Amino acid sequence: MDIAVLRLNHRRKRDTRITTHVCLTARAFGASKIYLTGDEDVKLVENVQSLVKRWGGSFEVIYSKNYINIIEQWQKNGGEVIHLTMYGLQVQEIIGDLRESSKDKLIIVGGSRVPTKIYKKSDMNIAITNQPHSEVSSLAIFQHLLMNGKEFGLKFNDSQFKITPMAEGKKVDIRKEQKYI
Repeated sequence: MDIAVLRLNHRRKRDTRITTHVCLTARAFGASKIYLTGDEDVKLVENVQSLVKRWGGSFEVIYSKNYINIIEQWQKNGGEVIHLTMYGLQVQEIIGDLRESSKDKLIIVGGSRVPTKIYKKSDMNIAITNQPHSEVSSLAIFQHLLMNGKEFGLKFNDSQFKITPMAEGKKVDIRKEQKYI
């Protein structure tokens, strides 16, 4: 199962930090790519691609003006479209069915106001609680539940850094053959 994320309506002047965190969360929790819509933000894309280069993996950041085309193409290819919203079905009641499905997943997280057509076009509208909170936390919790904790064992090939977990302090090994400046 391939997992991708669709970030709706990025606003360059307002959302850069949150959208960056959506990208980092998507990658760290097992997504292969993220589609960004709204304002085109070349610097944000470059920053995330730079992080991928340093920390490894093959995560892609793709800008698109038209999110409907992404959704329709995903469904045409047999994938499921899951919109995270506080108005949807409770995640704990539906996650088992989603895990059992081998279909690729496109997870939609909002930005500014989410258009009604997203609710209608999505295969499922899923809530991580029915209270307002961050799209970053919703995405992390959903991906964690979908992956059933397997994201903790993900390996990111070609990483220039390796962290050694420690109770205190920091230990980061830098691969000498790949210097990053």
